[in-house]
Amino acid sequence: QVQLVESGGGLVQTGGSLRLSCLASGRTVSIYRMGWFRQAPGKERDFVARFTLSAGTTYYADSVKGRFTISRDNANNTLYLQMNSLKPEDTAIYYCAAGDLSSPKRFRSGTFAGSYDYWGQGAQVTVSS
Repeated sequence: QVQLVESGGGLVQTGGSLRLSCLASGRTVSIYRMGWFRQAPGKERDFVARFTLSAGTTYYADSVKGRFTISRDNANNTLYLQMNSLKPEDTAIYYCAAGDLSSPKRFRSGTFAGSYDYWGQGAQVTVSS
């Protein structure tokens, strides 16, 4: 089992920046992919970015490309999401997710929620206009 805990959310004005962190614990050696998703009130959970650990590759949703950066500190088992040039439409609860190497979900694309096995509790990000 893997446990994920997000931190770093908050309230920021349009154009501002925030950095989210996701600390992984437990059986972290089994993680092969991590991602960030977000969910606004009344909407589905949407893909934001993913990080493949073995290759160190990243992939972003078009809506955040060029503004958000996903990265990972392997030594500290921490995933980050640096968010710049924030807009009111970025307001949502942001969730960290991890995929297990032994899970059949590993064959999925990683851009939708069903590709992941473990989830954090979420961090609220609010961007005021």
